[in-house]
Amino acid sequence: MTNMTKRPTIRDVAAEAGVSKSLVSLVYSSPKSVSEKRKEKILKAAEKLGYAPNFLARSLAADSGTFIAILVQDLHNPLIAEVADQVRIRLEKAGRFYYITSAMYRNEEGQPFLDKQSLKSIVDLRPESLLVIGSIPKIEILESLPANLPIIVASGATVGINRAISIRTNEEEAMELVVGHLAELGHTHISHIAGVSPVVGKDRESGYVKAMKARGFGKNIEVLQAKSDDENAGYEITKELLKTKNPPTAIACFNDLIAVGAQSAINESKSDISIVGYDNTYLSGLSQIDLTTIDPGNREIADISANLIMGEKIDSSLDLANLALDKADVALVPGEAFGTPGYLRMSYALSDKDLVEGVTRLQKLFN
Repeated sequence: MTNMTKRPTIRDVAAEAGVSKSLVSLVYSSPKSVSEKRKEKILKAAEKLGYAPNFLARSLAADSGTFIAILVQDLHNPLIAEVADQVRIRLEKAGRFYYITSAMYRNEEGQPFLDKQSLKSIVDLRPESLLVIGSIPKIEILESLPANLPIIVASGATVGINRAISIRTNEEEAMELVVGHLAELGHTHISHIAGVSPVVGKDRESGYVKAMKARGFGKNIEVLQAKSDDENAGYEITKELLKTKNPPTAIACFNDLIAVGAQSAINESKSDISIVGYDNTYLSGLSQIDLTTIDPGNREIADISANLIMGEKIDSSLDLANLALDKADVALVPGEAFGTPGYLRMSYALSDKDLVEGVTRLQKLFN
């Protein structure tokens, strides 16, 4: 006879934490409505017992989800992986549940293709909010998500999602900096290997062309279109470029992956050509590569995106007072209590030390 261990339930977690079942359920269905102290106590009890709610099943049964959906462009790309990992850390620290899936996979030849089933699964599961990491083609299907569902796009463009908020660096200005850096090193014949992204790629290409013209290098403008945004594309293009009669003295690459491939081709030919990447991924720090690259602020983009996707909705001074109490342990009197909605009162019947402490906590909360 098989000895099967009983799976812990909400009832078990409630007993372990010394709270009601409804409060445990609230932590998983509406974590914003539970104070940090109580939430931490319940989550510790759940971890001790090995309890994990089936939040995907709950989402399917409810009108709206209780988790954050994360749709990544391609985990083969180190930029996407690094941003996704930073967001994951932030969500787990906040006790938020998430479902992560890749929108693109690779075939036997290593070429990326769009997985329409992944996009459909996001729509079917009805999450509470959606974070897209990277630029994903043919993403219009996500427009069928509820109109009030927040959509954030990190390190990518909002192609096909008109209502989404995009968090990314100024690609054009960044590529102008790349050309400027190479010009300061004495380069005038600078080529650019462009990426396949219809928006991000074009923005970076535009920055390259603009900077080349501004510095009087217009006759040396050379844009080489990659078939994909990976090492193979960078290697193949650079290999062919080196066969030309007048190869460039420097190459500005769309991203670090293409730059690594380009560097491999240059090393093979023993040529002396400068390479600059883009994205500042872990690849640039490898001793055998030692790549110069642009840092677009990956960590900052991830943190801002996580904050937005978990953002508290503040519709009144009462909401703000509740947020201050739950997150900063500071008691404020909402304007609704004294007939002036939109305002808050802080008690001054306190010591100067306590007042300073309260204000400091509020500053940390809202910064």
